[in-house]
Amino acid sequence: MYFTNRAEAGLKLSAQLLKYKGKKCTLVALSDGAVIVATQIAQALNCPITMLMAEQIHAPGEPDAVGSINQDGGYSQNSSYSQGQHDEFTMEYHHMFEQQKMEKLRQMHRLLGDNQVIRKDMLRGHTVIIVADGLGSVASIDAAILFLKSTKTKDLIIATPFATVNVVDRMHILADDIVCLSVVQNFMGINHYFEDNSVPSHDVILKSIQEIVRGWKV
Repeated sequence: MYFTNRAEAGLKLSAQLLKYKGKKCTLVALSDGAVIVATQIAQALNCPITMLMAEQIHAPGEPDAVGSINQDGGYSQNSSYSQGQHDEFTMEYHHMFEQQKMEKLRQMHRLLGDNQVIRKDMLRGHTVIIVADGLGSVASIDAAILFLKSTKTKDLIIATPFATVNVVDRMHILADDIVCLSVVQNFMGINHYFEDNSVPSHDVILKSIQEIVRGWKV
């Protein structure tokens, strides 16, 4: 399935999420592009958007990220790899991984400054809908689950316009409900599935999310 742009994908997802309208919901976007998707869902469900920043950690020669680090410094392993593989990666690339983690964390803190793009009181007791603009790897989902682990959410929903088979399998394990419009066999990268790939600058996205978070009342 292909989409004109991310806004169209959001509209199509929102049509399948209307059963959550009127409930205490918060959307958690996983990227700048996901914010565009989530905006359409937020308008349909009348709920706020937050954003979880996470960066992938890579090992030489591996097609998938081996893990992700979120803005709080929490690190989650990519569950597509076995624990034995992770142990081997750590033994061989420990120093490289630590350097990547520190650099990625610095980048996120530099972008965020003192501003918040997510508050756990916006999630506690709420139905949380994790929104992506496409998922080719389980890494970002695992990072989001790690971040939410200490927060007592009500239900966990994952919404994405498309995802690979292994990601869909993982979502079924992790979430109470999933909405995925298309299962992709040979993933070509997220941008491949949108005719128009324009996304506002990261600064613009962050400012819009920060305004929502600042204005939210418990």
